[in-house]
Amino acid sequence: MESFLDTVEKINDLLNGFIWGPYMLVFFLLVGGMFTIRTGFFQITQIKNWMEVTILSVFKDRKVLKTDDKHSISQFQSLCTALAATIGTGNIAGVATAIALGGPGAVFWMWLSAFLGMMTNYAENTLGIKYRYRNERGDWIGGAMIYIERGLHCKWLAVIFSLFCFLASFGIGNMTQANSIASGLKDSFGVPSWVTAVVIMFFVALVIVGGIKRIASVTEKIVPFMAVFYILGGLVVVLANVQEVPAAFAMIFREAFHFQAAGSGVLGYGIAVAMKRGISRGVFSNEAGLGSSVMVHSASDVEEPVVQGMWGVFEVFADTIVVCTITCLTILTSGVYDLEGYLTAIAAGGENAVVSGTTLTASAFATVIPHGDKFVAIAIMMFAFSTILGWSYYGERAVEYLFGIKGILPYKVFFVIVIFFGCTGSLSLVWDIADTLNGFMSVPNLIAITLLSGEVVEMTKAYLKKKQFS
Repeated sequence: MESFLDTVEKINDLLNGFIWGPYMLVFFLLVGGMFTIRTGFFQITQIKNWMEVTILSVFKDRKVLKTDDKHSISQFQSLCTALAATIGTGNIAGVATAIALGGPGAVFWMWLSAFLGMMTNYAENTLGIKYRYRNERGDWIGGAMIYIERGLHCKWLAVIFSLFCFLASFGIGNMTQANSIASGLKDSFGVPSWVTAVVIMFFVALVIVGGIKRIASVTEKIVPFMAVFYILGGLVVVLANVQEVPAAFAMIFREAFHFQAAGSGVLGYGIAVAMKRGISRGVFSNEAGLGSSVMVHSASDVEEPVVQGMWGVFEVFADTIVVCTITCLTILTSGVYDLEGYLTAIAAGGENAVVSGTTLTASAFATVIPHGDKFVAIAIMMFAFSTILGWSYYGERAVEYLFGIKGILPYKVFFVIVIFFGCTGSLSLVWDIADTLNGFMSVPNLIAITLLSGEVVEMTKAYLKKKQFS
């Protein structure tokens, strides 16, 4: 059995090295850069427009918050459900790990991937609305597999995407998140893992049995609360060390272009490592390019594709530019991160010699907030729980595409059962496989949006022209 697991691990390492390797990461950046240039740097030149259409409209237009269509969700609910899936443990532990293993310069490359990823997500969601359709129950059906099939007329590629999404929903969207919750509650509060498992299973089942309407109604309450809770906590730490903020930013930009490692230099740290860690963590966090959030954005009651595309821009902005930046600033301003010390530790004992991302973030919060480890554990619990809800819907859409409506109920039952094993098992290999499956969703999706990019550009031009004369 050990030899089989060793073989699986070796195969996964090979595949993971490709999907999160330099060529694919450059592909992510190139696709985002292509949409950025072809839309005239939309995320900058139209910032007033997309901010007004998205987050600012929440305070002005009731229709953005609520919908009368019983088969749709509102624009705000689609954002919250998408953020529920993207704002997860990666925003806390993932960012800290990127800094620990890639240096502070990784943060710069994370920002760059988010800046370009805004337009990748914009393209995905614009195409998602254009090609969506209603099923026999009247529900909107959309996602990367839909525009791959209906836009590219490439059914087999759509099936491959759906299969990767289906499998990833049990890994990155379920077991790994449940494990993070159970580990955090056990370490910080002494809660037995099996108790956590039973409680999570109950509440997840209660929510997902009601479909996207119930998922959206829950996430629209959880996501704003958990985001504000974490951001305020982070700001308390940053403001307490506000004098260190300029130095933190200077360190980020300096190390992003630092060719040689600190200390002994034997690691070859520098631009390449910072780029890999930063870009991969950015993509992993906001999922721009994976084609995942398109499925929930396509359930929105919006009529104009470009409008939903702008919600995609804000989604990446909120996830990475805001939440991930809060994490990195708490770490870099609190004094818990020692660049020379981390490089020396890795040189001496490899990556395993570095403390976990969760521990590093918890240590940063604990410098100012009493019981910082408990604060971070609560934040991870909320982030991970919401991720489970969001990914349950992604998996549901993939199952319906692959097997039809009849496959949805068995999927939901199995999805809930898997939570138990996620909470109580040892998941080092599962984490690695989930990371690989998550990344492989991007291959068919990036191919599709690249080949359909002309349609995105035309829809953007038409929308801006119409808005100019309205």
